[in-house]
Amino acid sequence: MAPSTQFEVSQPPNDVISAVVFAPDNTNRLLVSSWDRNVYLYEIAEGTEDATLLNKFEHRAPILDVCFGANGNEAYTAGLDCSVKRIDLSSGEQTVLSTHEKPVRCVVYSPQHSMLISASWDHTLHVHNTSAPASTPITISLPGKPHALAASPSKVVVAMTARLVHIYDLPALAAALSSADPASATITPWQQRESSLKFLTRAVACMPNDAGYATSSIEGRVAVEWFEDTAESQARKYAFKCHRQTAPEEEGGGDVVYPVNALTFHPVYGTFASGGGDGTVALWDAEAKRRMRQYQKFPDSVAALSFSNNGKYLAIGVCRGFETGMENFDSEGRAKVFIRELGETEAKGKGPK
Repeated sequence: MAPSTQFEVSQPPNDVISAVVFAPDNTNRLLVSSWDRNVYLYEIAEGTEDATLLNKFEHRAPILDVCFGANGNEAYTAGLDCSVKRIDLSSGEQTVLSTHEKPVRCVVYSPQHSMLISASWDHTLHVHNTSAPASTPITISLPGKPHALAASPSKVVVAMTARLVHIYDLPALAAALSSADPASATITPWQQRESSLKFLTRAVACMPNDAGYATSSIEGRVAVEWFEDTAESQARKYAFKCHRQTAPEEEGGGDVVYPVNALTFHPVYGTFASGGGDGTVALWDAEAKRRMRQYQKFPDSVAALSFSNNGKYLAIGVCRGFETGMENFDSEGRAKVFIRELGETEAKGKGPK
């Protein structure tokens, strides 16, 4: 069995990292978005502990999210300037797909339906048909401000303020997009739920087998839920504490609670990783309800995580967070990107208890 290795990317962003994501068709290609207004494209050199910066793509404002499109040469970004952009990673050409009224928090691409969904702080989703980029997107009004967005093969999960969670059916959205008059289509959520977590949702990730999703909160907890709306299925959902540290007795003891900023599922084994403000990454077995391992502490808060398409690599975005407040906050030069090459069975779960 090949041992795991880990290395630091030599040319990281200059400011807070908002997202890291691997290409859908290239194990070695990685995008990183940052508040320094750039998207960074890296290529991991096979058999080495090195990732080359191939290019960076400057935007007008900080970038809050990035995702790949249909292949490793296409990307989409969510901007603080309220725009949703497509980047041709080969030519560098940037095209505005749509403009929201407030900053765009998240973007997610559905390869099964050639569809891009953006979520904005203006309380809307824009559903774009990427096969016809000049077409007008469908606008869906949301009851709350969206903070996290994730897609499975058939569903998209939107986590909002006030513990609201809406789940939309992707085939239904695709049907609306292909109708004669998409703008007049009536879109309703497939399911409306209340989050299992009592505090603000920080991240959401969908299971690769299309069975359910995990959410995390600012209060050091993760919840795992299933899509199927039966009593039996809903009885399986659970939540647990994580990313906490014991406070010194002289400070009153108890737990120091950190936000869980990032979640990502392993594409092969279905286990998942979480990253927190405590600077740690943990691997979890969702079926067995147990922590598999916790990695060494990183120098700052873990802001973003992504597994490669075959689960060989785990990208870890590390930067200053606001865990200790905003006073004297300085993130410049503190951002780091780590790449972990996993051992063959490092992320393999043991199954249900």
